[in-house]
Amino acid sequence: MRILLITVGLLLLVLGTIWFLQGINILPGSFMTGQTIWAIIGGVCFAAGLASLVLSKRYRRKANLK
Repeated sequence: MRILLITVGLLLLVLGTIWFLQGINILPGSFMTGQTIWAIIGGVCFAAGLASLVLSKRYRRKANLK
């Protein structure tokens, strides 16, 4: 379970960063460039990725306590 949370978290961090940068027109090259909605979606994905990584650390601590 911990490895899954870390994998999903890292994937969301990478995608969120790319989508955010495209949404704010820093990373050109797709239909998402300059679209505010993609900046918002990217920010949400980035936050979800961080939350997943935090949960993976908590999951590890709980597993060690048992």
